[in-house]
Amino acid sequence: MAISLEKGRKVNLQKNQGSGLGEILVNLNWNSRPAKQGFLSGLMGGTKSGIDLDLGCLFELKNGRKGTVQALGNAFGSLQNEPYISLDGDDRTGAVTTGENLRINGNQIAKIQRVLVYTFIYEGVANWQQADATVTIKYPGAEDLIVKMDSYNSRDIMCGLVLLENINDETFSVEKIVQFYPGHQALDQAFHWGLRWTAGRK
Repeated sequence: MAISLEKGRKVNLQKNQGSGLGEILVNLNWNSRPAKQGFLSGLMGGTKSGIDLDLGCLFELKNGRKGTVQALGNAFGSLQNEPYISLDGDDRTGAVTTGENLRINGNQIAKIQRVLVYTFIYEGVANWQQADATVTIKYPGAEDLIVKMDSYNSRDIMCGLVLLENINDETFSVEKIVQFYPGHQALDQAFHWGLRWTAGRK
């Protein structure tokens, strides 16, 4: 059973009685290949690389620390230490059946202020409809939350997906964003994070 998260609606992730929130898993899956190309296109050296989507997040801790967890810059984070968020790895092709996974240590919720999950096109054409990306949020003892990227009309490479906000040190409010931006800095400015950005590669 799963719940499809709609824009304008928030869902709360709450502690189970007598225990913490546990691990919150944010999974990104997408179609790596562009639309089918003709036989002649293949013979003439048409692209085979498809789309490389990257999953990441901006984080803000209660102690004021802010930053990012993403493959770009090798900022894979840590689950047991600050920022209590980690990225499993970098799927460069979209062919990995498990996609990309961002893990949030819900047992450390009292130390986390907010987390903005995003994806961006590292390589490939900014055609979100072909990517057909879906985000699934899982945490213990609850139904999965599904976030469909159902807004496609954008040539921007960055998409803010989901915002998690600490409500009372026991609950995360989860809001579907699915809003597009030309890059990291524009996303940062839209949500008033205030980080300093430099160009990077992986």
